[in-house]
Amino acid sequence: MPLIKKLTALAGTAAAARSYMRKNPDKVNRMATKAASFVDKRTKGKYHHQIDNALRKVRTASNGRPR
Repeated sequence: MPLIKKLTALAGTAAAARSYMRKNPDKVNRMATKAASFVDKRTKGKYHHQIDNALRKVRTASNGRPR
């Protein structure tokens, strides 16, 4: 039963994140870009392709098209 509670909490958090993303797409894109840049620098570009792919998905989800 604890697993079901965790999954329920995770689903609620995901719904809240989607709602925030719809209301503030510019802010979400700006923060996602900053986070991607930070992680890319910390990993010295080793995971650049994966980071870029994740950033593209965030941008697509927030305003319907990648930049």
